[in-house]
Amino acid sequence: MDRLNPSAGVVLCIVGARPNYMKMAPLLRAFRAQDGLPRAVLVHTGQHYDPMLNDRLFADLDLPRPDVNLEVGSGSHAVQTAEVMRRFEPVLDQYRPSCVVVVGDVNSTLACSLVATKKSVPVAHVEAGLRSFDRAMPEEVNRVLTDQISDLLYTTERAAHLNLKREGILEERIHFAGNVMIDSLLQHRARAIAPAETLRRAGAPAELLSAPEGFGLVTLHRPSNVDEPAALAESLDIVRAVSALLPLVCALHPRTRANIASFGLEARLASERIAVLPPQGYLETLGLMSSAALVLTDSGGMQEETTALSVPCLTMRENTERPITVEQGTNTLVGRDRARIVRLVEHIVATGGKRGRMPELWDGRAAERIAAHLSCWLGARVRA
Repeated sequence: MDRLNPSAGVVLCIVGARPNYMKMAPLLRAFRAQDGLPRAVLVHTGQHYDPMLNDRLFADLDLPRPDVNLEVGSGSHAVQTAEVMRRFEPVLDQYRPSCVVVVGDVNSTLACSLVATKKSVPVAHVEAGLRSFDRAMPEEVNRVLTDQISDLLYTTERAAHLNLKREGILEERIHFAGNVMIDSLLQHRARAIAPAETLRRAGAPAELLSAPEGFGLVTLHRPSNVDEPAALAESLDIVRAVSALLPLVCALHPRTRANIASFGLEARLASERIAVLPPQGYLETLGLMSSAALVLTDSGGMQEETTALSVPCLTMRENTERPITVEQGTNTLVGRDRARIVRLVEHIVATGGKRGRMPELWDGRAAERIAAHLSCWLGARVRA
């Protein structure tokens, strides 16, 4: 496909939601250090934007302030995707970039990729090829469509390469680079905030952390677990049952907290064995994960982070787009099967549980590999 302006002076780097920050931070550092790459311009779509938490996350990750903030805000999937497209197009026209770099699978990822493709600007998708094979998940739709229109697809695991080939994507567009999320984790692990300090700041009793069986970390935010009263009640009952086996720290997503209040379910978390915290910064979360005996979650990123930290992870989903965390890592898919979860927690408390191993190329240098390849690819386009 003919592309316009291949020698333009910037690379537009897109973030829209919290998981994007951990992936983009190492990329921006690698892009700055890579000879031959155009200047990186950071665009924040504002898809998820909590000013206080946003500032903390940017500081934790040493992310520069965004050069552009589209301030899109929340909305339905269709409204949000359309609004990102509408506001991003003038930015693309202004900067006339040599390429657009998107990460992950949020609405902003797809929206900016669509605009760039229609404007004949190359798109590089970092974390390409992951598949849950569940089209009911909006993220899965975003992944599949973004991969189809991207020029460069950087993968985190070899199964992703096979997924892309199965979907008809040409081999020369696919590049196994490793996991930029783990780049961030390995860089910042030494700066992680101690769990006792996190609980102290939140006004929660730090004694909860001193139980001989350790403590568990809980995060829940998937619509399938928290958006319907029956599903949320079932999820909270599981948390309560697990807390009988070891104390828990629950960092509640704002929507989860709001739904608990709206559905009148507060009593299910009212226990001296459960510390309920507001959303935490990256370094606080990293400290909690690193020290936990187990993590109970429905997060995609935490499946990878717990594998890198060798911490057992029980994922309250029926599927995962990150199968390597199950096959090689510490992850186990449990859905909302309460009896099975209790058995697995008992096993983890008794034995330490599944420890896994670090997957291939999860070595802290994925962003460097992507920067080097992108520099060569853009250089070849200029010379052509």
